[in-house]
Amino acid sequence: MHRLGSVPRSHLVALLALLVLALYPAVQPYDTYYQTVLFTTFMIGVQAVSWNIISGYGGYISLGHSAFLGIGSYTAAIIALHSGVNPLWVAPLGGVVAVVLAVLVGSVVLRTRGHAFVIITIALLLSAQIVATNWRSLTNGSDGITLDLPPWSRDIQNIPFYLIMLFLFTFTVLFSALIRRTKFGTGLVAIREDEGKAAAIGVDTTRYKVTAYAASAFFIGVAGGVYAYFLTFLNPVGSFSILGSVTIVLAALAGGRGTLYGPVVGAFIVGIGSEMATVYGGSSSRVLIFGLALMIIVLFLPDGLLPTFQKAWRRYRPADTEYTDQAGALGAGTMQVRDRELASAVVADEVEASAEKLAGKPLLEVKGASKAFGGLVAVDGADLVVKQGTITALIGPNGSGKTTLFNLVTGAMKADSGQVWLDGTRIDTKKPWERGHMGLARTFQTTRLFKSMTVLENLVAPLPDAKWSTMLKPSVAGDEAVRARELLAFVGMEKFAAQPAGALSYGQQKLVELAQVLMLEPRLVLLDEPAGGINPSLVGRMVEIVRDLNRQGVTFLVVEHNIPMVLELCDPVVVFSHGKAIAEGPPQTIREDPAVLDAYLGDEWRPPAVTGTPAASDRPQGVR
Repeated sequence: MHRLGSVPRSHLVALLALLVLALYPAVQPYDTYYQTVLFTTFMIGVQAVSWNIISGYGGYISLGHSAFLGIGSYTAAIIALHSGVNPLWVAPLGGVVAVVLAVLVGSVVLRTRGHAFVIITIALLLSAQIVATNWRSLTNGSDGITLDLPPWSRDIQNIPFYLIMLFLFTFTVLFSALIRRTKFGTGLVAIREDEGKAAAIGVDTTRYKVTAYAASAFFIGVAGGVYAYFLTFLNPVGSFSILGSVTIVLAALAGGRGTLYGPVVGAFIVGIGSEMATVYGGSSSRVLIFGLALMIIVLFLPDGLLPTFQKAWRRYRPADTEYTDQAGALGAGTMQVRDRELASAVVADEVEASAEKLAGKPLLEVKGASKAFGGLVAVDGADLVVKQGTITALIGPNGSGKTTLFNLVTGAMKADSGQVWLDGTRIDTKKPWERGHMGLARTFQTTRLFKSMTVLENLVAPLPDAKWSTMLKPSVAGDEAVRARELLAFVGMEKFAAQPAGALSYGQQKLVELAQVLMLEPRLVLLDEPAGGINPSLVGRMVEIVRDLNRQGVTFLVVEHNIPMVLELCDPVVVFSHGKAIAEGPPQTIREDPAVLDAYLGDEWRPPAVTGTPAASDRPQGVR
């Protein structure tokens, strides 16, 4: 993002545009036509920016969001009609009612995703229209509600509405920017990118989604109250129109959903374009133009105008992302972290004494866990114990159920039967994010970083607890940001802190994911093939990292197919086959177990006395 001094240039452009729009009524006080066009554009902007909170940041696409505009309109109109209060004073109550409805509906519909969620939101809009039509005692049915004209002079009739909606539009953008800069906003983007991974790093996905849905409704509801008074008449068909929702979506998509200013730019394009289509082609052609525009954007500008221009600018002026010395950087980072963590001999002694004290204490216990997918049994009554302070390996052939067992432990999947205990507490009934808050973390065989976030944002995305105060903290600030940079230095990725995670190589993403896990300060880390995709020269460094963390009190359960690495690093070793453990013990015992040799390791690992050939570990490098 380009900056002038310490302020991003985009903010300066937005501030200048706001100043021009605020002064426009003073320059053209009697130009009611253009004031009306801009008023409508501001209202579209309020809706598009609000929609962007749940659908752009959170990734849950709603096609019924204009329902909240109608709800706000009817709330303000009904209260004003029965109390005699000016509708502008009660417009905020329209936002409150919209929020309450969003919480009630969101608690149910946000359990779905994808096409199901889209269809349900459309049904919500149509249901609101039906209710408004048939509840005649409250809404006057299809006859609609007529409000008194505003008390101010007709010469300036539109100016108060213009300025109020501009203020509301501005405040909505500021609210959206505030959300994006908090843990709440980072969590929403994480949910959009990978909801399962977000839950695994401590994000309470249910709370985040419902809160975002409610937050996206408030300003639309307030705008509905202002709009009702502007029109002085409303009916069910006009208040709950599907075309209104399409307009919102089109504006956000045109500018770039998921960005701060994308929906703002899109609102002006759609608002002014809609008026031009109506003037030169009639209302029927406007619907056709909207449909064609939506199709063109989806096909040719799926990211929207602003992200497309940003990508073109990056190609024109690419950032320096070359990474040439992973091993050297990783080695230096390890020393930096070791120096920081063990700077005091007293602290080092306490850590070692604590590890010795807890040695042999079960930290993770899996009891009779089973999981089947139709007729395929992936985990079959498996038992597993990981003791405090150990580096336990879980090895076995592909398809033996290792990753499925990881999913059962972390809550990504629900077991058909069995129990999972962490440090004496049963956790198989807890949500994934609750398990993360208890000190359970994992990496994935295929890296699952949040690709659109920067590397630094990826590291600060994990949440240590479920407190509301934590959710509302700045996303990148304070001691947490300092710790994140230290961990990036630890894995040799500090200079890439500002780069999008999706721009990194696979091996680099592995290193960032490891640092991300460490941000949780976990007691137990499940590593799924940590050496996979990493330069072979770094495997030794990875072993050093794990050992160093283990000395500092972190327990590991490692799934890995690099058997020499496993035998060097891990003790004990558990062998899985057909969904259950078939052997467990120290590395030397496991490598000589006949059942393990038959099921997994094969003849190349048989002792020389049995095969008459050198053992695999004794052969020259590269000989198999």
